[in-house]
Amino acid sequence: MRLKTAFVRADDGLLMRGAFFGLLAAAGAFLFTDLREMSLAHAPLPGHDPMTTDAPVLPPALTDGTPQLPPVEPGSSPEILRQPMRFELLTGGLLKAEGSIDLGAAERFAEEIAARGEYVQAVSLNSPGGSVNDALAMSKLIREKGINTKVASKALCASSCPLVFAGGVAREAEEDAILGVHQVFNAGQDRPSPEQAMSGAQSTTARIARHLEEMGIGNGLWINALETPPDRLYYLTPEEMAEFKLVTTPVATAKQAD
Repeated sequence: MRLKTAFVRADDGLLMRGAFFGLLAAAGAFLFTDLREMSLAHAPLPGHDPMTTDAPVLPPALTDGTPQLPPVEPGSSPEILRQPMRFELLTGGLLKAEGSIDLGAAERFAEEIAARGEYVQAVSLNSPGGSVNDALAMSKLIREKGINTKVASKALCASSCPLVFAGGVAREAEEDAILGVHQVFNAGQDRPSPEQAMSGAQSTTARIARHLEEMGIGNGLWINALETPPDRLYYLTPEEMAEFKLVTTPVATAKQAD
């Protein structure tokens, strides 16, 4: 009986993994078609860039009909969230990271950790997202240093910000914290060819999926991101955060959890 149960679990795992990578392949195929059509039409690449003044900081929720508002109103103004990410060390070893993840944010974060690392127990995030590369670098450093992450009540962690959040050894989202994901996109001014865009999107998708797996996050989180257009957000419920292992059982400090 135990042997049979083990085979059933193995089959379920293989099916889930097969479905996940099948979705990645399908997403890549549709992305290639869409990019080729846009290239021929000379249309701009779609996307949500929180650093631009004409883009909403918080896109509407993904719906079949009329887009709906986020679950709660963010506590910070769009002007604060659009600014380049800045860091402030608060009492209790809490480092507040607030603003858009601009190019160079990871380098500034590394400098902050190098200067104050022994005092930092957790990073509190309030960000609409931004640079995926910087988000991944920040996330890896957080895990390497054994630091916790949190999103406070009515704070925002959207787009690439959940990648940073995933780096925490212990991860807490307070009640009414706003976490959302969507597809990655090219927010730069340079226009790649359809082939280059497809290759870049697939490479970035693979890096993100591998990183989330290394951080212990469930595949369902990134599947929801892949299914959500870049000008929308998939807002995560507390139940989904727990299901995808994006949040963990609270502990006093990450360093005590080792």
